[in-house]
Amino acid sequence: MDDSSALARLDRRVARCRACPRLVEWREEVARTKRAAFADWTYWGRPVPGFGPADARLAIIGLAPAAHGGNRTGRMFTGDRSGDVLYQALYDVGLASQPASVSADDGLELYGVRVTAPVHCAPPANKPTPGERDTCRPWLVQELRLLRPTLRAVVVLGAFGWQAALPAFAEAGWTVPRPRPAFAHGTRVPLDGLDLFGCFHVSQRNTFTGRLTPQMLREVLSTAAQAAGLRQSSVGRQPSVGR
Repeated sequence: MDDSSALARLDRRVARCRACPRLVEWREEVARTKRAAFADWTYWGRPVPGFGPADARLAIIGLAPAAHGGNRTGRMFTGDRSGDVLYQALYDVGLASQPASVSADDGLELYGVRVTAPVHCAPPANKPTPGERDTCRPWLVQELRLLRPTLRAVVVLGAFGWQAALPAFAEAGWTVPRPRPAFAHGTRVPLDGLDLFGCFHVSQRNTFTGRLTPQMLREVLSTAAQAAGLRQSSVGRQPSVGR
């Protein structure tokens, strides 16, 4: 089976999901009422699938789409301030084609990287419930299984993502240590043929207060890229796969 086709089919199935009534109601209400600054937009208003190539060697796992970011644009971390920080850092370390991400058709390419989340719908107050997290987990499990042939490193953004990702890795076939490792910025956990990295989330609260600086984010991404075998080149240019 062509993994890229399988992943594309998974993405289409994700975008049709209506499993969590609270999230369905919220994402669609936001898409109807909109924010004044985006009054002329037609909001996506559906679950947001992952973004990036099917043969990615590095994955980035966030939390959930933002109400006026991914829920508006239909692409992970696109159109909000968290995405501004993340994609600028990916560009700075040579893993993205451009430093900004404003819409799903803006030409952005990720080099060897796929961005996804454990919850695919925008939640009220950016806080999914544990039940919503668990209901959404099978999508992440399936995505990880499809990525497994090439996946060599994963950066998990924030404690919520970390707590959601570890069970998903276990269900997808990786051996996760017991007791499960605690989240910390800069932590590195070896799994079967894969290195798992923790990083503070690129939330406005973290970036505005300096808890997560651009340099801290670049350092984690650069280390993870090296672990994934992505040989970084100059800023904004596609890295090669290390040998």
